[in-house]
Amino acid sequence: MAHHKSALKRIRQTRTRRLYNRGNMKQLREAIKAVRLATSPDAAKELLNKAFSILDRTAAKGIIKKNAAANRKSSLAAHVRKLGA
Repeated sequence: MAHHKSALKRIRQTRTRRLYNRGNMKQLREAIKAVRLATSPDAAKELLNKAFSILDRTAAKGIIKKNAAANRKSSLAAHVRKLGA
């Protein structure tokens, strides 16, 4: 166990942030999975907007990097375009 007050605080902060990030990443993964599993183009487009919103939010909060969010958005958009074709 840690012996310094600062180390104990760091442990508390890390635990809080880890749980916060886990929740947000779970929400993000579920949104991406919903888009990928959608069969109709209309439903996929609606789910895509929600996924884009969640991706932008997680990137803004620093949970994932900005370019990682852009890459995932591009990949999802390509998937939805392929559904419509």
